[in-house]
Amino acid sequence: MSAAFQVEHASRSSRIGMAVFAVALIALAAAPAWGGRDDLRLLSEIYAYVALASLWNLLAGYAGLVSVGQQAYVGLGGYVLFASTILFGMPPLVAVPVAGVIAAVVALPVAGLMFRLRGHYFAIGTWVVAEVFRLLSSQVSALGGGSGISLPAGIVTSMASSRQMREFLIYWVALALVVVVLAAIVLLLRSRYGLALTAIRDNELAARSSGIDVTRTKLVVYVLTAFGTAMVGALIFLQKLRISPDTAFSVNDWTAFVIFITVIGGIGRVEGPIIGTIVFFLLRQTLADLGSLYLLMLGAVAIAVMLFAPKGIWGLLVERSGWQLLPLERRLRLAADPRTS
Repeated sequence: MSAAFQVEHASRSSRIGMAVFAVALIALAAAPAWGGRDDLRLLSEIYAYVALASLWNLLAGYAGLVSVGQQAYVGLGGYVLFASTILFGMPPLVAVPVAGVIAAVVALPVAGLMFRLRGHYFAIGTWVVAEVFRLLSSQVSALGGGSGISLPAGIVTSMASSRQMREFLIYWVALALVVVVLAAIVLLLRSRYGLALTAIRDNELAARSSGIDVTRTKLVVYVLTAFGTAMVGALIFLQKLRISPDTAFSVNDWTAFVIFITVIGGIGRVEGPIIGTIVFFLLRQTLADLGSLYLLMLGAVAIAVMLFAPKGIWGLLVERSGWQLLPLERRLRLAADPRTS
């Protein structure tokens, strides 16, 4: 009897994790039946942060591109949505993927410039790009200039006949978007690009010496991240119904909190942003009434996690238990060859 090796992605814990995800998805899809208006808004916000943190984690945790300027694509997505609907009469839900496409196109020349920078210079460069985007948006008088603009009532009502149905529709789109983002990341990491990204994450020099085109791989990730981030940004401001340069390109709301979420959850792991978002919103809902002390508490939590769990909460759990919620890790299994057994 001869034997052959087979590559397995799934494990017992990942099968259980996928079952839990499926049950949770069904329950969340039915949220309009059991949740109130505030619950749906909170859940939509959670979905947005899970998607943003997952995309930033792909960019920084796997490709090694630590950006502090992802608010550039959040704001760009929001402004493209407002421009598409107000100036060109495009349906709002159609404008969401259009925002992603335009952001991906814009990301190509931006990447050509940013990839000339390394390390902390790259991080600073991304923040400068975001500030340039903010200043440019404040000069567009047709979209309110520096004071911003609200989405006209006629565009809002065109999505659905009633306010309740509009809120349900935006909620379901937000849920679908985060599911698509997570599924796309999992599929990417299970592909040959995923192997390349894992090699780059572990040792970029060794990845280059193995024949991996590191620059091209990073470019693919950067453009895909811009595409997804802009769609999330468009949906965020579709729900807010108002946009301004300061809110659209806020480094605090769309990058600082996202980095906090990813770091405490576990950078370089797909489950990390999900865990981090849950922790972040629990802290926010509990401590938000404390004013500025709330931000100090967030900082203290981040410092404590970095000191005692450098790989994040999920990274610590994986080290101690070996769990994985998503079938990503590759394992070799010795399997008998049925032709010769």
